[in-house]
Amino acid sequence: MNLALLLLENGVCAAVATVGFAALSRPTKQIVIVAAILAALGRMCRTGLMQAHVAIAPATLVAAMLIALCSMPAARRYRIPAEMFAFPALLPMVPGMFAYQAILKTLQFMEVGNTPQGHTLLGDIVYNGLATFFILCALAIGSTVPLLIFHPESALGRLLPRFCSRRQAVQVQTAGSQGKEQLDDAAGPR
Repeated sequence: MNLALLLLENGVCAAVATVGFAALSRPTKQIVIVAAILAALGRMCRTGLMQAHVAIAPATLVAAMLIALCSMPAARRYRIPAEMFAFPALLPMVPGMFAYQAILKTLQFMEVGNTPQGHTLLGDIVYNGLATFFILCALAIGSTVPLLIFHPESALGRLLPRFCSRRQAVQVQTAGSQGKEQLDDAAGPR
């Protein structure tokens, strides 16, 4: 199959799945559209890396980081937290088939027991279970690290005011100082 056609197919399928997942929480149209575009972009990135013989976990890590980084300008534009765009876009990359195979092979192993077929099943259980674990870790790390690094209150966020909205940083500081004053008032006189 042609690589461009494969990437396009994966991107469209990821976008459709994201629209379905996002519809469960009844978001606005902007969130659904941006999340679908991010999902297509991330899935195409992961598929392209896997076609270049990169393992699925590192490819997922790069794709999740790309989704998180691309969600930040959209968050600034629509004044919505970046997580609202990034998390629905990550859902199509959750390793459902690996998890399903691990559970299925575990149930088959329980029926077969300690036989040569059981040893083969045990290898499949370990492979699918570890693949599920590492892909989920890649999704978690890849999606949160960029959001934490480029948050307006982080050290890097203070250095990059155009990437991280300064107004948002000022709002966070103001809200934090108001919360402290309210706590001091509630504590009473000292």
